[in-house]
Amino acid sequence: MKILIAPDSFKESLEALDVCRAIQSGFSQVFPNADYTLLPMADGGEGTSAVLSYVLGGRWKEVVVHDPLMRPITAKYLLLPDATAVIEIAQACGLHLLTVAERNPVIASSYGVGELIADALDEGAERIIIGLGGSATNDAGLGMLTALGMTFHDINDSPLAQGGGELAKLHRLNDTSFHAKVVDTVFEVACDVTNPLCGQLGASAIFGPQKGACPQQVDDLDKALSHFAAVRASSHQDCQEVAGAGAAGGLGYALMSFCGAQLKSGFDTVAEVTKLSQHIADADLVITGEGKLDAQTAMGKVAGGISQLAKASHTPVIAICGSVDGLKPAQTSQFEVVMPSIQKVDTIDNVLSQAYDNIETTAVNIAASIRLGQNLK
Repeated sequence: MKILIAPDSFKESLEALDVCRAIQSGFSQVFPNADYTLLPMADGGEGTSAVLSYVLGGRWKEVVVHDPLMRPITAKYLLLPDATAVIEIAQACGLHLLTVAERNPVIASSYGVGELIADALDEGAERIIIGLGGSATNDAGLGMLTALGMTFHDINDSPLAQGGGELAKLHRLNDTSFHAKVVDTVFEVACDVTNPLCGQLGASAIFGPQKGACPQQVDDLDKALSHFAAVRASSHQDCQEVAGAGAAGGLGYALMSFCGAQLKSGFDTVAEVTKLSQHIADADLVITGEGKLDAQTAMGKVAGGISQLAKASHTPVIAICGSVDGLKPAQTSQFEVVMPSIQKVDTIDNVLSQAYDNIETTAVNIAASIRLGQNLK
């Protein structure tokens, strides 16, 4: 029996590879001779680089860059053997890099993301996959673009400072010193956010508050980003309404408008690079999972995406999750089995710390049920 184990990470408890190992450990207690393939998955957010490194190899490159408040930090990205670089923007401008008191999207900068891209270009990358997610910024890529050589000026021709609030002063931009290799590089953006740049569903309104913006700042940032897009649109095609333009505080917009990036589902990007469809077609059983199965599962998340691919090849799928939240029977019917792994009512800290053991125990019980079914007359 060929078993493909392809889960997402269980947020705040286990990385995807550890989830794979817990499932395999449980199943192998019942089916020790099965042929197991471990294929940790991600949806383009944090952890995507680690997944691709496990599957495809490559090497990590550490770079000293600037964090959202322009303090030096060490970030890393992945260089694959085929001249592809994989960059997670959270490495340089992630919300986790700031304390709650430090969160302020009016001044937070994506400059470090541009430094990572510039380093990858100098390393010879011909294709750059960028995972958008977890940013502390709302600057529509002002910092990133500045790090890549573009300059932004106010009406007095003074350069803008960092932060999304500065974009309200923008009068002109100059791309004469923009990194020369950008135009010859393929940029693919892994993004599961469909928000436009501005408006009620835009970057500022939807994501600004969680990054520390008060209502007045949300309004000011939205106007600043709209002004930026208007200045840019005067000489180039306007893409601020494209789905995903508002991702990561408008980094989606900047990557599309200035780097010619294509925005794709994060899961689709990872699935394509790891040849997931082929692995599913070769398997007799697929086991996937994520920390919580809910209404978001079918909207570009790993477990939902795997179930759709498996349906095409008529491969059965089992989903192991930490919990199931608000799903109706029709929504779980895409899986042959959906099994929560939490073994008992406990504190959240204990549940998270016991995730490996809980998943392993659940896998044992599922495997034992399969064995029982095989033995029934």
